[in-house]
Amino acid sequence: MKLFLKGDRCYMAKCPIEQGHPAPGMHGQRRSKLSDYGVQLREKQKLRRTYGMQESQFRLFFQRALKTRGITGEKLLQLLEMRLDNLVYRLGFAPSRRAARQFVQHGHILVNGKKASIPSMVLKAGDVVAVKNQEHSRAYAGPHIEQGESRGLAPWLALDKSAFEGRIVHVPSRDEISPTVNEQLIVELYSK
Repeated sequence: MKLFLKGDRCYMAKCPIEQGHPAPGMHGQRRSKLSDYGVQLREKQKLRRTYGMQESQFRLFFQRALKTRGITGEKLLQLLEMRLDNLVYRLGFAPSRRAARQFVQHGHILVNGKKASIPSMVLKAGDVVAVKNQEHSRAYAGPHIEQGESRGLAPWLALDKSAFEGRIVHVPSRDEISPTVNEQLIVELYSK
């Protein structure tokens, strides 16, 4: 399944998933049936790799979602979507989440007018994410905004291309979040 880890390459014909290469190894063609645990683990790994997180960090986000009121799986997805590196990617300032993470770490992003260099920072509705007003910061983000616009902007975000800034309109609901994972399987995995 495509996780869009390589940025715009996943939208082209060069994507390894599109080319249909078999699994590596001598017996790569053979696939065995997964157990229930295997299915749950695969869903968790899919979500974790989509957002580019380590296991311990992902577990912390799950614990935070568990403590909040509401459906745990939905709260987990909302927390992951509201991370700063994901928002930079969603607004189109970077081609992939990994590139967005590095863009944030190098200090090119402002949150509500203040420098932010922590990619895992969780924002809330009404926060403004902007690219620093420096030539090299905006030179990097400029072409990616056009490519991000072709992917489509999430309905819960507002983007001002000329000012290189975006605003979080509201916290996304489950239908507005794009990863196609079954979050209930992840909750079942961690509740064992």
